Amino acid sequence: MMDNGWLIQDDKESMYIYKQKMDEHEQYGLVAVSNVNDYLNKKIKIHELTRELKEKDRINHVKYTNANTGPVFLTYHADESIDKIVTGISKTKPEYDFTSEDNIQHTFWKIDDNDITNQLVKLFAKMNYTYVADGHHRTKSAALVSKLLAEENENHTGNEEYNWFLTVLFPHNQLKILDYNRVIKDLNGLSETNFIDSIKSNFNISDPISIEEAKPSSSYTFGMYLNGKWYKLTAKPNSFDKNNVINNLDISILSDNLLSPILNIGDPRKDERIDFVGGIRGLEGLEERVNSGEMKVAFALYPTSIEQLMSIADAKKLMPPKSTWFEPKLRSGLIIHSLK
Repeated sequence: MMDNGWLIQDDKESMYIYKQKMDEHEQYGLVAVSNVNDYLNKKIKIHELTRELKEKDRINHVKYTNANTGPVFLTYHADESIDKIVTGISKTKPEYDFTSEDNIQHTFWKIDDNDITNQLVKLFAKMNYTYVADGHHRTKSAALVSKLLAEENENHTGNEEYNWFLTVLFPHNQLKILDYNRVIKDLNGLSETNFIDSIKSNFNISDPISIEEAKPSSSYTFGMYLNGKWYKLTAKPNSFDKNNVINNLDISILSDNLLSPILNIGDPRKDERIDFVGGIRGLEGLEERVNSGEMKVAFALYPTSIEQLMSIADAKKLMPPKSTWFEPKLRSGLIIHSLK
């Protein structure tokens, strides 16, 4: 790609502003590199566990290409000074501007003014933390690759490019998290009547409703699709601890009071009876999985908020698997960080 001129190496270190537009939603991120030591020292906070198999895959990819080809999606508490700089630059002519096949608009501005770059570095240096929104495997793999290359380098100083990894940093108040829904293959041997009766101990359940009414509009409510009908489930107040940052998540309420005790869904990372459907597919995507006969029941959830994500990371806790679905997704390959 470099030999063909499809990828061009900047002649000096530069940051970029990366704007994404999906329908009416816009978000402006700063393309930069973050230091692996910030991850190792917990200044880059996480909210998910990683799987070793995926880590190895990412490590091999980075070592083989000697580059970070896909950025990590980081967020930070919105800062007016950073917003002002980004807004000013985004009013100028962009370096790149195109709409991809999924109708997401991607726009890039290059920051090649050293004074502005230094100002941004200083502003981020004042922050206590940034947070991994999406890309936990890429983050951990970057740290592991850095460790491997440092051990191979007799003259390691800590200033080499492998000590840094590619990130895009977005202010928290611009991010859009969609629902991340669940579909289950069977009712764990229960009849539909017994299944619904079992639910009633911890949820109030409505009569059949329309698909529009079934989409949750607030926390602690769920849409359920069973045998061609939608229902609304509302968690009873005594079924969860509102003061616990993990237990009061909608996915925890659903898992603790229904998926685990009634449907016998164990570890959702390993249980083959459960699958996950991103909110970008709508509740119609849930209907399709059930109507096809592949799945028996579906649950629609209210989206986790970015504030909940940051609170859990601050508390050094981990979110349940598949809790967040960010849209739009970062586009890999637009900006690459070479480790050479």
